[in-house]
Amino acid sequence: MAVSPCILQRLRPNLPPLLLPPYHYSRSHTTLTASASQKHRPISPDLVALEYADLNLSHRVSPELGQVRIRQHVNPLSASFSAPIEVPDWSQVFRDPTLPLMVDIGSGSGRFLIWLAKRNLDSKNYLGLEIRQKLVKRAQFWVKELALDNVYFLFANATNSFKQLVSTYPGPLMLVSILCPDPHFKKRHHKRRVVQKPLVDSIMNSLVPGGQVFMQSDVLEVAVDMRNQFDSEANSLEHIDELDSTVLCDSDGWLLRNPMGIRTEREIHAEYEG
Repeated sequence: MAVSPCILQRLRPNLPPLLLPPYHYSRSHTTLTASASQKHRPISPDLVALEYADLNLSHRVSPELGQVRIRQHVNPLSASFSAPIEVPDWSQVFRDPTLPLMVDIGSGSGRFLIWLAKRNLDSKNYLGLEIRQKLVKRAQFWVKELALDNVYFLFANATNSFKQLVSTYPGPLMLVSILCPDPHFKKRHHKRRVVQKPLVDSIMNSLVPGGQVFMQSDVLEVAVDMRNQFDSEANSLEHIDELDSTVLCDSDGWLLRNPMGIRTEREIHAEYEG
């Protein structure tokens, strides 16, 4: 199974708007050859643990939560998720709340954001928004265990909380990531998808010039839908390969590899499945 990633960057005021190129679904580099040895392959969760081994999270189990089992699909339109959350005191959340901020919408287990935070302790802050509360509690447990003061996770519905949260943050919003969100396959459930015009507008109103949006999906139709939502902001956003010739993309603009330094968990699962 392939993963389709792309990055869009907000144009600086002195740059003219540029046309967006057409985009196309890109096949993953990873292929698996059937053989007798395949029965000895590690299972997908083992590969995730291996990729994130330096976080050393395997023995860090919350006494409150134990081993966490999570529902894969949640209805963000449910009344229980309709109210915006209370904005935290950023000076209590981050050691330096003026640092550039990355927000990961749908942060899942949190490993990806924690890995980034551990490598950028003094230069960036990281905020994970996740609609499944048990994942947030476990991620926050890991953050405390690792004594990190530049990453924080909130139980929040990004659709109605993103603007309120980010508008109060003292520093600049430099990066928003939306990585393999719930595809909500059924047509009648498409309205549940996280990337809708209100969220796009909130992100565009919050990103500083030069800020970026990083999107990724292992479902072609979802990847295209997310891209099209942001392509409507062609006067303010440009695809990264048009601005930086060193970024490797295929002929239609999909990134050839994840530029963040580590694969997301869903990316690992998708490449494993082939």
